[in-house]
Amino acid sequence: MSQMRYIVGYTDTPAGADALALGVRLARSMDATLDIVTVLRSEARPTLVPSDAGYERFLHETAQGWLKDAAAVVPRDVPSEGHIVYAESFARGLLDVSRDLEGSMIIVGAARGGLLGRATVGSVASALLHSAVVPVALAPEGSGSTVGLNDVTRITCAIGTRAGASELLDAAVLVARAAHVPLRLISLVTLDMHDMTTPPDVAERAATHAEQVLAYAAEHLPKDLDVAVLTASGNRVEDAITHVDWEPEELVFVGSSRLAKPRHIFLGTTAAKMLRELPVPMVVVPRDSVLTIED
Repeated sequence: MSQMRYIVGYTDTPAGADALALGVRLARSMDATLDIVTVLRSEARPTLVPSDAGYERFLHETAQGWLKDAAAVVPRDVPSEGHIVYAESFARGLLDVSRDLEGSMIIVGAARGGLLGRATVGSVASALLHSAVVPVALAPEGSGSTVGLNDVTRITCAIGTRAGASELLDAAVLVARAAHVPLRLISLVTLDMHDMTTPPDVAERAATHAEQVLAYAAEHLPKDLDVAVLTASGNRVEDAITHVDWEPEELVFVGSSRLAKPRHIFLGTTAAKMLRELPVPMVVVPRDSVLTIED
């Protein structure tokens, strides 16, 4: 089996530093190669717009400097390569590189302007989260100061209410076993109500059903894996997330919406709500199963 390759979308910005820090953590934990990618706009131009060779050279040299600086902060025990690619957009470039290098995951930083330690989806992440064919990891804002400090400590897999084989669960199990860390299964029982008058029997039925699904999934996981099961309740997804304890170096795996094409990512409404409150990185897995985050 060839070594996995993780694609990091990098610019000399705080978001680029966040992506790089998460990429290092993942690559070290999974014994993967880190491909640090800077995307420049394509040199293809309309014929009426003359190309400025000097400016193009300046951009290329600037990108080379960024990659050199990024490589300097990557720990020596993490193999890495830098790449400059030309594409019509940053997201398109990352998708192309992921295809060409047979990448196992694409990693990007959150947009600026959100709460510190939380992820805000910008244009690049949004494009990836609605079109990629490999998992996409989004690093929370402000996490760039942790390059090389800590490995992944736990994998949390947020599963929906339909039991069955799952690429989502498979991906979470793969990472947990490779990183030698525990796996936590979590179901978010939310009733989409904004008051505190939820009938007790309704809440109890929802919690019981979620626990049954989680128990079924736990029974079918490898016996050598340390597995914990948790049901988090709340009137809203955001409330349920805030009631869960999170380790600083853990990752949360979620599935794609049922609107996604097979083997493609499409960020669903539930996952998007989770993303706004999660203090840890989220990894969205392409849809190809019946066990996914419910919208």
